[in-house]
Amino acid sequence: MPNDMMMGADLILGEGPGQVVPGAGSEPAVDLAQPLRHLPRHLSRRQKAAIIVRLLLAEGAELALQDLPDSLQGELVHQMSTMRYVDRATLKAVIDEFVFEIEEIGLSFPGGLENTLSVLDGTISPATAARVRKLSGVQIAHDPWLSISNTPGEQLLSLLEHESAEVSAVLLSKLKTSVAAELLGKLPGQRARKIAYAISMTSNIAPDVVTRIGRALAEQLGAQPAKAFDDDPSERVGSILNISAATTRDDVLNGLEKEDTEFASAVRKSIFTFANVPERLLPTDVPKVTKDIDQSVLVTALAAATGELEFAANFVLDAMSKRMAEQIREEIAERGTVKQAEGDAAMNQVIGQIRALETEGEITLLTADEED
Repeated sequence: MPNDMMMGADLILGEGPGQVVPGAGSEPAVDLAQPLRHLPRHLSRRQKAAIIVRLLLAEGAELALQDLPDSLQGELVHQMSTMRYVDRATLKAVIDEFVFEIEEIGLSFPGGLENTLSVLDGTISPATAARVRKLSGVQIAHDPWLSISNTPGEQLLSLLEHESAEVSAVLLSKLKTSVAAELLGKLPGQRARKIAYAISMTSNIAPDVVTRIGRALAEQLGAQPAKAFDDDPSERVGSILNISAATTRDDVLNGLEKEDTEFASAVRKSIFTFANVPERLLPTDVPKVTKDIDQSVLVTALAAATGELEFAANFVLDAMSKRMAEQIREEIAERGTVKQAEGDAAMNQVIGQIRALETEGEITLLTADEED
């Protein structure tokens, strides 16, 4: 109900001809038998809004007045500061009109570009939303820090790396402590210390300055072109090479090393092949991986894991129950030599199962730092 009440207050606070208070025409008929003080007064829309807001606050309602435009907030404060007392007849008439306006609302729209885009989130493409923002040329009307707090960490990190220390200090101060700590830890030591010191200078910063900084940062983030791909290019290349033949993978990586050493290094970190199983997969998660893999496929993959890959095969077998491991070892011995293409296909199925379980949250792969 408080949201509906705020909507009604917004309606009567806005510009436009005020409705006549019920029981009070432009020239109300005066019943001489009743004292004049019992007749409702004819009030402006701003006065009515002030009365409603004051009444709701007195009743303990939580009002999101900050969602109103700054100009209306200022007018409301000014109007309330000029008022003193309201008689019961006038209060009742204002409440009746307020309730009538609320009940007459059939459908409401969010108001403002950003609020509208929030409602349409998921139904229009990110590219369309970015283009609408760019073409509109309007300032963000809602709380900019709300949208900033929902921005991916890598974009916020980019702001912290390029903005002034003072602006970065405000940005970190408005984020959740855990998020701010994570971002600060990713910055170079000297940059992190400079921003941390700048935070100590924010004690006396005015709220309107913080709001302006937030709007500038939100508009800067909104001006960034929408990404067609959610993941990093190195991760996409790594995913492709994960299920490529070993010879193809080695050839591509060697070529990338010659073209772009940094990118090649990032690709290598994102690659997860059968050889990486012992260093990335917990032994306790091996049964979760193998239970849904056809045993013939598993036998083929382990039989093909010879030479440098033999360690990975032994890792998988050692993590199984003793009885199951012995049975599979016997089948591997009977299987004999496996063609490379067939072996690569079987190992890729195992890797695919591991990746699927990771995506579903059933298992967690170790990172390079956790390995150490």
